[in-house]
Amino acid sequence: MKKKQFKAESKKLLDMMIHSIYSNKEIFLRELISNASDAIDKLYYRSLTDKKIKVERDDFKITIELDKEKRLLMIEDNGCGMTESELEINLGTIAESGSLAFKEQENKKEKGKKQSEEVDIIGQFGVGFYSAFMVSDKVIVESKSIDEENAHRWTSTGADGYSIEECDKKTVGTKIILQIKEDSEEENYSEFLENYRIQSMIRKYSDYIRYPIQMQVEHRHLKEGSKDEYESHIETETINSMIPLWKKNKNEIKEEEYHQFYHEKYMDYEDPLQVIHTSVEGQISYHALLYIPSHASYDYYSKEYEKGLNLYTSGVMIMEKCSELLPDYFSFVKGLVDSNDVSLNISREMLQQDRRLQLIAKNIEKKIKSELESMLEENREKYEKFFAAFGMQLKFGIYNNFGMDKEKLQDLILFHSSTENKLTTLKEYISRMKENQEKIYYACGESIAKIDLLPQVEQVKEKGFEILYLTDYVDEFVIQALMNYDGKSFINVSTGNLDLDSDSEKEELKKENDSSKKMFESMQKILENEVEAVRFTNRLKNHPVCLTASGNISLEMEKVINAMPTDEKVKAKTAMEINVHHKIADKLKKLYKKDNKAFENYTKVLYAQARLIEGFTIENPTEISNLICEILSE
Repeated sequence: MKKKQFKAESKKLLDMMIHSIYSNKEIFLRELISNASDAIDKLYYRSLTDKKIKVERDDFKITIELDKEKRLLMIEDNGCGMTESELEINLGTIAESGSLAFKEQENKKEKGKKQSEEVDIIGQFGVGFYSAFMVSDKVIVESKSIDEENAHRWTSTGADGYSIEECDKKTVGTKIILQIKEDSEEENYSEFLENYRIQSMIRKYSDYIRYPIQMQVEHRHLKEGSKDEYESHIETETINSMIPLWKKNKNEIKEEEYHQFYHEKYMDYEDPLQVIHTSVEGQISYHALLYIPSHASYDYYSKEYEKGLNLYTSGVMIMEKCSELLPDYFSFVKGLVDSNDVSLNISREMLQQDRRLQLIAKNIEKKIKSELESMLEENREKYEKFFAAFGMQLKFGIYNNFGMDKEKLQDLILFHSSTENKLTTLKEYISRMKENQEKIYYACGESIAKIDLLPQVEQVKEKGFEILYLTDYVDEFVIQALMNYDGKSFINVSTGNLDLDSDSEKEELKKENDSSKKMFESMQKILENEVEAVRFTNRLKNHPVCLTASGNISLEMEKVINAMPTDEKVKAKTAMEINVHHKIADKLKKLYKKDNKAFENYTKVLYAQARLIEGFTIENPTEISNLICEILSE
């Protein structure tokens, strides 16, 4: 027996591996199965060129056994095996990659020839192998190489070192024996000796390994003619499905298969709205199977929701939620990406810097956007269903990051149209604009019905202009982030500078306002400067009064921001505008000259009315109620 010590650096790396790199202990099985698959890949590849090696692909398998009494978990393959020196090199030095070296060696032989997908090597025998020590007190590796007569046993209890000796293994391949740790107060290691738990881990991480992963499974059933007596029998079963759905040709897959996979994998009882199945080869190669759900999950708009796609490398899942693959505004997408170009042992920190992953993410983003654009153009009903569920997220994407992504998303958002009485895109609005129309008009409110009743909407509609009705609290922030669309700027119908009057109307209105300047100053004092100005307007048709805003904060934004659970409070710069053609205008003029008290009462009631129309509360409802009663009783 040869006793060996790990190098000092290897001891540190092993400690980091156990305590830092892998916080999820169950991935040890994924790593060991991946290594077993690698070993079979190597033997199969060699058999294609070495006539001395006689193997049948159908004979390859990975076997897993459990011994609960002895607390043993065993993983065995019939791959190429390892010689004594390979055990020394591959397992004696942490992070030494036998698979990687094999791949590089074969690449040199091929001199640039394209290798078959059948022989890609998914693991790096070294770092991943040592994850076994997260759950084991002792690890034994028995291996017989295709190139060596004698078999050898590698044994280690961790950072103290390892030993290598001959053993009597008869068949070519490798068997790894894990002595599972005893349970502690913090950890239940016995779960890794439960058949159902191991099966669950195989299906989660290694379901698409191309070789069968077999276990003995106990089946219980009622004895014939008995109501309460059971009998059991043991069967060897293949646990993994082996063929990834996303690697099949699209024309071979039925819609029901896509949907069944979605239901089982992502636990959604409804069918997805859209399936995106794509394969890319070139600078970076990958398969992707993406789903756009038909509805938002219960936690989608909560802080608890975690975005991301399942990340696989050659059928092995290496990350359950890879957030780097999706931008926030497409976080509703579920699915997976499988790429041979991503390392099995890549860390979260490395993912964020990995250019290959960044390229995949960029392609995925373009593909999702393209699918949504096609849905919008070809199936409007389906798109509007999608937008009802996830349109808010697209809107967030427009004004997040200071509007950096607005051009990517602006053609995907919808608003209600005053003239079409249905949802419309900005592109469609522009196509219907009147000749010489320079602005895109919009109005904000809690609902379409309430917006339609706003006094400020009347004049714009009467002039024949289409108005976008903004009912979501984020909508006006989106409009401000966009700033303009196709060269046309946006304007709120409740702004003070709407400018829809003719020159003669403007001149006439200016005279009215100039002659009533003293009256308006008195009204401002009565309102204790709650408004920046009081003036007559032509913008109102039937209503007597309204509020308009100037500056960056609109009336609707004031409501939205002040409703947020923060200490930040804002106030829009507002003006009270009185319909110059309404009877109330003449009434105010008369009262201003003859009855100061009545003039004051009318001013307060008018302001309260204007606030209520806009959806604001009034601070003194009792006073206003009494004033209304007093006016009515006159």
